[in-house]
Amino acid sequence: MKSIGEHIKQSRLALGLSQADAAKKLNISTPAFCKIETGQTDLNISRLIQISKTFKVPVVQLIDGKTAGAEPSAELTLLKKELLEKEDEINKLRKKVIDLYDKLGI
Repeated sequence: MKSIGEHIKQSRLALGLSQADAAKKLNISTPAFCKIETGQTDLNISRLIQISKTFKVPVVQLIDGKTAGAEPSAELTLLKKELLEKEDEINKLRKKVIDLYDKLGI
């Protein structure tokens, strides 16, 4: 399985950009961008979104390498399901916290 960095590199090359060109568009140093492509730097969501917008590709394409319209991978489908379950769990916990605050009169 290819890494996110490799998918970013593929997207960059498809645009005909050098690493220096891409780094300049992202307002980061060329070595920092190189580390992203080689997987030496962990990406946060905001940087991934910034790269997605700059390269004009969907975030999911950077994550799993598939272009729009392609079937999502089984792993991605499973992760989406787990995310929804965690969001439900968080919402239930928030409600419990609110109820506890109400009981305490805060």
